[in-house]
Amino acid sequence: MIDHFSSTRRRGSLLARITAAPATRFTALLALCSAYIQGPLTKFFDFQGAIAEMDHFGFHPPAFFAVAVIAFELAASAMVVSGILRWAGALALAGFTLLATVIALRFWELPPGMDRMMATNAFFEHLSLAGAFIIVAAIDLTRGAGK
Repeated sequence: MIDHFSSTRRRGSLLARITAAPATRFTALLALCSAYIQGPLTKFFDFQGAIAEMDHFGFHPPAFFAVAVIAFELAASAMVVSGILRWAGALALAGFTLLATVIALRFWELPPGMDRMMATNAFFEHLSLAGAFIIVAAIDLTRGAGK
C-alpha cells in the first residue's frame, strides 16, 4: 500500500525548504520591490519626465518632490531587500503605495470604458502590493528578519 501521507509530507518539507531558502526570500523581496526600484531609476534617467509627473499631480515644487520620491523609493526598497529595518521600509512602502494609489488611480472619477477598467485593475493591484508589504512587516516584527 502506498503511503500518500508520507509522500505529501516529504513534498511539503521540500517545498518548505525551497520557499524558506535565503535565495528564495531575497528573490521574492526583490520582486516585491521591483516597481519601487524600476520607477525611481526611470525617473532619474528621465528627470524632466519625473518633474512633469509631479507637476501633473500638483506637487510643488515638482523638482523637490521628484528627488524626494526617487530617494524614498530606493532607500525603502534597499531596507526591505537588505533586511535593515525591513519592517520600517515595508510599512513606509505600504503607506506610500496607498497614498499614491488614491492620488493617481481615481478610477471612480473616470467614465465607463477601457481607461476606467485599467485604472480599476491597477488600483486593486496596488492595494495588493500594500497588503504584501504589511505582511512582510508583520513577519519581520514577529519572527525577526533572519528567521
